Amino acid sequence: MSYHIRVRAGAVIIKDDAVLLIEFNDENGLHYNLPAGGVEPNETIIGAVQRETREEASIEVEVGPLAFVYEYAPHMNANKYGETHSLGLIFACEIKDGSCPGIPDQPDPNQTGVKWVKLTELPNVVLYPDMREHIIKYNENKRNIDIIEEHLLGEFV
Repeated sequence: MSYHIRVRAGAVIIKDDAVLLIEFNDENGLHYNLPAGGVEPNETIIGAVQRETREEASIEVEVGPLAFVYEYAPHMNANKYGETHSLGLIFACEIKDGSCPGIPDQPDPNQTGVKWVKLTELPNVVLYPDMREHIIKYNENKRNIDIIEEHLLGEFV
């Protein structure tokens, strides 16, 4: 499928001064990502966050407010992550009671784990995209943006 700008949805999950990350080991070596991925046709952004956390970390989450907006513009970045322009919407999430993070039965290619990384250790890991400082600052300030979903708004009579 061809996109002018692809929408991606993801989660930042912080608990006990640690952030939940998806671990990969590939041609770039050992690195981490937040649980995230592309929004599929006929899927809401919130639904995509829930699906991606389930697919990548085997957890159910309560999706909270928008924490970050991340843009990848290939022409501004020497196509380092490919040629698809994307906008990532990263939401503050909490793991639902009874849900425990772990590697899924069918992990993404090269996925090797699901890890809690202490925020004090975050500067020492490779995170794609490199939002390490933003995650640490977010944890300190918790500045959020509410997402307005049209289907939840009232109707004029």
